[in-house]
Amino acid sequence: MLTTIGILLIIFGILSLVLKAIFTTNKFLNSITKTRSIQLTILGIVMSVITGMFFYADAGTAYAVQFISGGDKMITTQGIKLKYWGRVIPLSYEISIKDIIVDDKNELPDDGQGIYNRQAQRWEFSDAIKAEISTSVIVGVNINDEDVFLNMADRNKSEGKLIFGRVLPNIDAAIKNTCKLMDAQDYISGQASDFDRYFRDQLENGMYQVEQYYEDENINEIVGDTTTVRQIKVGKSSKQKKFRIKKDSDGNIVRDNSNSLKQYGLKIYQAQVTGIDWEESFDERLDLQKNEVAQTQLEKQQAEREYYRAKKEVAKGESEKAKERARLEKIQIQQTIEAETEAKVAGFNLIKEKKQYEVELYKAKSKKVAADAQYYENAKLVSAGLTPQEKAEWEYKTAVGVAQQLKELNLPQTYIEGSKSGNGGNLLESLIGAELAKNMIKKKN
Repeated sequence: MLTTIGILLIIFGILSLVLKAIFTTNKFLNSITKTRSIQLTILGIVMSVITGMFFYADAGTAYAVQFISGGDKMITTQGIKLKYWGRVIPLSYEISIKDIIVDDKNELPDDGQGIYNRQAQRWEFSDAIKAEISTSVIVGVNINDEDVFLNMADRNKSEGKLIFGRVLPNIDAAIKNTCKLMDAQDYISGQASDFDRYFRDQLENGMYQVEQYYEDENINEIVGDTTTVRQIKVGKSSKQKKFRIKKDSDGNIVRDNSNSLKQYGLKIYQAQVTGIDWEESFDERLDLQKNEVAQTQLEKQQAEREYYRAKKEVAKGESEKAKERARLEKIQIQQTIEAETEAKVAGFNLIKEKKQYEVELYKAKSKKVAADAQYYENAKLVSAGLTPQEKAEWEYKTAVGVAQQLKELNLPQTYIEGSKSGNGGNLLESLIGAELAKNMIKKKN
């Protein structure tokens, strides 16, 4: 701007001097003095020198300065810099490029320094579904290698040519290749991240070379579990043309590096899809699919609810069975314990009776032994010969003992004596009388 003004001032000053010498009677020219014309000419020269000699470097912008002598230089710092009437090519450190879907709700934003916006284009996926795809790409220039930067600036001449002539064609090629590699149905089914990955990889490392192949569209499906397997035939199969990434014999991706951004020293800081506007027919299909998915999910939830309800009933039955089993086992254990207790008590009683029998048996044997001993002693005393006094005392004690035993003896009241029977007599007295008679007979003999 200052250069233009300076050149105009120089032209005006020189013309005023020339025209004043030619048209001496012109009042307007006569009003401009020779000194004023020289001042205007000098001012124009100074302004032209200043603008051609210096320029102001903005922050965040790298400059390639091409001198009139043929050299060039990269400037990346801010401030007033010398250019010596050379050419300056400014390039932003980071350049934002966006494809924006424009509709009735929004408009395309204006471009700015380092910002380029354009309307999103319509692309076709592998299954012939079309959609407008909005993207956001941030490209950075290489300011760490001066030779690469100056070579890129020299080949492109301006930032606009770099973007419109190099970057945007690469973005379009990357979107086109990525759409070839993917169906629209695959994109909405979870492969959106793969789309972004393919898109950025091609911008950074070069475009994929793709090749065609044919895939059976209808494939017999195998369903079943580990015990039962059924093959469902879906009819006559047809082949569908698809694209895939071409690879060499070693499995490496084959790329087209003829127009790669790497050769310009550009770096991709961001490359992603920010939105997709599907064609109307596919939107309708998506709505139907969403309804089907929602219905399927609802039926699945109902089936799961019934399944868990049945599981709950089974669990409840098992719980009741376990509860009843525990109750019966408790009764069984209680009865078993009682039976075992009775058996043990009976066993203990049997042992007790046996021991008591043995004790009584031993007592009886002891008494018998004692009686036999007494009898033996008495017999010995009798056979040894007792004095009349000892014999009378022994007979007395014997009689007393026998009387005591007879007293305690319970005899019947009715008895038969000889040839006659008695009812009111005393059997004991009869027996005593008989015994006394026997003794008297023995004494007489």
